[in-house]
Amino acid sequence: MANFKLFGGTDPGDVARPDSVAVIGLGRFGRALALELMAHGTDVLGIDRDESVVQSLNGKLTHVVVADATNEEALRQLSVDEFDHVVISIASNLEASILATSLMLQFDINELWAKAVSEPHRAILEQLGVRHIVFPEQDMGRRVAHMVRGSLQDYILIDEDFALAKTIPHQAILGKELGALDVRRRHGVTITAVKHAGGRWEPATAQTVLSADDVILVSGPAKQAEGFSRLR
Repeated sequence: MANFKLFGGTDPGDVARPDSVAVIGLGRFGRALALELMAHGTDVLGIDRDESVVQSLNGKLTHVVVADATNEEALRQLSVDEFDHVVISIASNLEASILATSLMLQFDINELWAKAVSEPHRAILEQLGVRHIVFPEQDMGRRVAHMVRGSLQDYILIDEDFALAKTIPHQAILGKELGALDVRRRHGVTITAVKHAGGRWEPATAQTVLSADDVILVSGPAKQAEGFSRLR
């Protein structure tokens, strides 16, 4: 007897291909993740305990299922143990998140991602051995903090002390080839890409010449990348 209620398709096991993803927990984060994966051509098996949530995604995901993610038998019936990529995005129930994560580790999922909703939650996931932990609220808070302090248009912290910043070039580097400016030695960052007005992003080269209406991507140590964006 099945321990789940399936919407969309007939056999979730058909989805368990190397490039497919199982998303467990379809709240705001899980839903957005699943729909974005689908938009880019990735097959998605979505799992949630709330039937109304599952019904709202019927026809939008490859398969969407009402199931208890802490029930090992149900997950095996859904072939979740055969997936290479699984994301656990359960937010409202810490115990369920931890139990589901433990099951995924038992299944030896190659690429396991888990959402943390608090520092203690993150610490537990780390102790369990989860390599990929997403902390959306904290990450977004840190990102916005860097943006509101200066002229950054976007900011991504790649690691604890390395960042990618989207900004506009300051006056001193306009009208000259980047190769002649020695930006890396003088400022400790690298201008990696540029978007000219009305154009598309393209890699920055030593021959690139910037103008005031360009947008650039700068990479380097976090403090230097942010400081470079504030130069005028």
